[in-house]
Amino acid sequence: MSSRKALVRRPSPRLSEGLVTHIERSPVDFGLALRQWEAYVAVLRADGWETVEVATADDCPDGVFVEDTMVVFRNVALIARPGADPRRGETAGAEAAVTALGLSVNRVRGSGTLEGGDILKVGDTVYVGRGGRTNAEGVRQLRSAFEPLGATVVAVPVSKVLHLKSAVTALPDGTVIGFPPLVDDPAAFPRFLAVPEEAGAHVVVLGGGRLLLAASAPKSAALFGDLGYEPVVVDISEFEKLEGCVTCLSVRLRELYA
Repeated sequence: MSSRKALVRRPSPRLSEGLVTHIERSPVDFGLALRQWEAYVAVLRADGWETVEVATADDCPDGVFVEDTMVVFRNVALIARPGADPRRGETAGAEAAVTALGLSVNRVRGSGTLEGGDILKVGDTVYVGRGGRTNAEGVRQLRSAFEPLGATVVAVPVSKVLHLKSAVTALPDGTVIGFPPLVDDPAAFPRFLAVPEEAGAHVVVLGGGRLLLAASAPKSAALFGDLGYEPVVVDISEFEKLEGCVTCLSVRLRELYA
């Protein structure tokens, strides 16, 4: 059994109705989006990840962005409570998927809101973006769920982009990367590396020094290559029109069976 699993969810036919907050809406080609999603999933599989399809959510235009449905630390999944009301129907199928995999499940409750795209894990440090989709009560519940497991939860401001991971992700060595005009406070991170493109701030660590990133960030791909990493490039143009990025399209589970 693979020690690396990735939860994915097939795009809804209503994808073009997905929410946009910080960019202007532009037409989405669903057929192209579906082919791009299939290519993204194929890259994960080719790299040794076992992909697990979450039940489709055709009535949820943003359901493909499955990362927002949860946060996983060690063997515990904290099921999100999206800050955008139309997205709250996305979580039930995702919860069923991680329950079937044997994770312990907690949920954000009451007035708390939290979306998985606001969470960046660097080792045992869990950065949480406090912004439009994750509120102070959501941050409190995240701390309550994960600090007893050994996490250090650090809240950082997010005002220029949709989610924290719309602004920053991290390299395998723990260096946080971001496109400076979109990062509220680069000093919040002990090691920060500026990248030359917005999409270059979004990487999925595949393993073995390989970094998955969007085709729209060729200068950043070259930078990562110069740093000794192997860029693996995918075209996700249709999802970028909805403020999506490579991290949003999966939930990566690295430790579950390790």
